Order: sequence, then C-alpha cells, then structure tokens
Amino acid sequence: MAHALRLARRGLGNVWPNPAVGCVLVRQGRVVGRGWTQPGGRPHAERMALDAAGPLAFGATAYVTLEPCAHHGRTPPCADGLVQAGVARVVTALTDPDPRVAGRGHQMLREAGVSLTENVLAAEAAELQAGFLSRITRGRPFVTLKLASSLDGRIAMASGESRWITGPAARAHVHALRAQHDAVMVGGATARADLPQLNVRGIQTPQQPVRIVVSAQALPPLAPQDDDHGPLWRVEGEPVAILANLAQRGLTRIFCEGGGSLAASFLSAGLVDQVIGYTAGLALGSEARPFLGATGWSRLAEAPRFRLVESRPIGPDLFHRWRVH
Repeated sequence: MAHALRLARRGLGNVWPNPAVGCVLVRQGRVVGRGWTQPGGRPHAERMALDAAGPLAFGATAYVTLEPCAHHGRTPPCADGLVQAGVARVVTALTDPDPRVAGRGHQMLREAGVSLTENVLAAEAAELQAGFLSRITRGRPFVTLKLASSLDGRIAMASGESRWITGPAARAHVHALRAQHDAVMVGGATARADLPQLNVRGIQTPQQPVRIVVSAQALPPLAPQDDDHGPLWRVEGEPVAILANLAQRGLTRIFCEGGGSLAASFLSAGLVDQVIGYTAGLALGSEARPFLGATGWSRLAEAPRFRLVESRPIGPDLFHRWRVH
C-alpha cells in the first residue's frame, strides 16, 4: 500500500476532478502490475495496473489507495474490472465518499467473492487525498497558502520591490509544489503589480495548473494560455462563494500565493487548510509590506492556530509546513 500511495502522488495536480489513485498488483510475492490515475483522470489506476499485469492479474492481490469506482462513466467500473480479471483479494486504504461510489465498489467486490481488506494506511491516504475529499465532503477545494517572507514577515519593500527575497532553491521548490496543485491563485493587486506567469517552470509536468486571479477589475495582459501556461480564470466575490464555484468546476487543490489582502481574507474566513512558509535570512523593517493584510481580529483567541508538520532548510532559507489542527 505504501508503494501504491507513492504511485498515486504522481497524479496530484493532473487528474482533477478525479482523485489521484495508485494501484499495485501482487501475485505470489511479486509485483505484476502497477498503475496510477493518468492526466485528465483517465485511465484509472486499476485499469493501468490490470493492463500491465495481463493474465498475471488472475489470483493476484490488488492494493488500491481508494475504493474502486462502481459507476459507469466513460469507462466501466474499476470494481468490475478487478472481478473480471480474476483478482482474488483487494486491499483498500479509503472508502470513496463520492455518492456514486460510497461503499458500492466494496460491495460489488464482496458479492463477487473477492476477499476484501479495508482501511490500510488510511491516515496516509487521507492526507494524499485531502483535495478530493474536501471537494466531495465540504464542497470546496483544499487550500494551501504559500508565504515567502523575510525574518520580520515582510514580502516586499515599500516600493513594491520583491525579487528576490528567497533564494533559487526555495523558488524551485515552489514550482514543484505548483505542479502538485490543480490551480495557482493570486489577488488582483498582485497580478497587476507583478504580472506573474503563475505556471510551473523548470519541471516536466503533464499539464499546467489553472491560473486564478481574484479581482473585480479587468486583468492586465498576463501570459496567454498555451502549452507553457494553464487556462486563466478571473473570479470575484466572497471567498466562500469563490471556493464553492471552483469546486463545482472540478478543482480539488488550490495553491494560493497571495498577496497580503487575499491571504488575510482566506485566513479570516477560516478557509486555509495548510500554510507553506519560506523564511529568508534578512530583515526589511516596518516600512516594508507585510505578508498578511488586515484580518479584523481583536483578540488572540480569534487567530487560527496551525500544527507544524515539517521544517527544514532549503538552500539559505527555511521551509516550514503547517496544517489546521
């Protein structure tokens, strides 16, 4: 299952609105087939693994990071595919909360006489599937807020100069994280001031993330949609409504890169699930621009607290990742 989870991670950012799933087929102690959800969401991981295994799938055990689908779409249900291939046992990490599945895949396997084991490495799978689970159960994407700042929490000089606070290693790491998200989001003020490309550079990726700009005004001439840039969406309104709309359009994972006003609005609305921080070893002073705008909080108890998940140096900078408790 750990191997299947590593395979599933390859689909992050490339398979929305589908979940990123991994599947490993094992027969007589040997891996005979592997698969993960392909770009665009098809084929599914189970189909890839079954095709790779061919006749060796008969009598094998399938380790799947999410309950096999039970509904007919553009392809037959994966639960049916496993049964027809003669798989003897299926081990899953999570039950799929999608109403079209929601236990039906497991039921199909049991009724066909397939041995079933559930909830193996469930916590690790839920972490990986956080975006898909959020879209299905909460009606909004999973939101990661990225903050790159000086030691004193500043993101730019008073003039707006900000290139570059962090070093090249941290910036390369940001591109790797962009590649694992369905969309990159910034506020309108940031878009107009920086004319950001909002794409993945320096890394091979099957598809570029959607570029989202939150703005009630017309956008400046950002890079056009092409092979090097994802589609550009302008959205406006309250954060809750924005996220609900983006979920309806299929997005599961959003990488929000600010600026300060947008970051404050999402934090104050309780819509940030994870904070990614990069702290550079310099101080800019109180006249420089803070990474967070006004939140309206008047008491310490109103401020959200996050749980530190990891922290390590990246080049000369410090990387830290925080999750909601």
